[in-house]
Amino acid sequence: MKNYKWASAALVCAVVVTGVSVLYAADPDKGASIYNNKCVDCHGPTGEGQMPGVPDFKRTRVLFQPDTTLAETIKTGKNVMPGFAGILTQEQINDVIAYLRTLH
Repeated sequence: MKNYKWASAALVCAVVVTGVSVLYAADPDKGASIYNNKCVDCHGPTGEGQMPGVPDFKRTRVLFQPDTTLAETIKTGKNVMPGFAGILTQEQINDVIAYLRTLH
């Protein structure tokens, strides 16, 4: 128990001293707004895909991929999908991924 308290205190001190934020929780509500602004024309309002070759987020294994893989695809694009690097921040991309995970 003493080691746990010491480790927790050390972590808090390190964060305070360096000014590093501990965690960023992705926001699916913000992700929905971004999705509806940038993605809905091709991926559809509920992720079912509106064009040939566009994945149906409800029926494919696309969302079984790790967040890092999905983020890379959003940044660089794939097939006819353009990349969003420089258009969306990493925070916004994380928000979109959090929203996509609600489309099951």
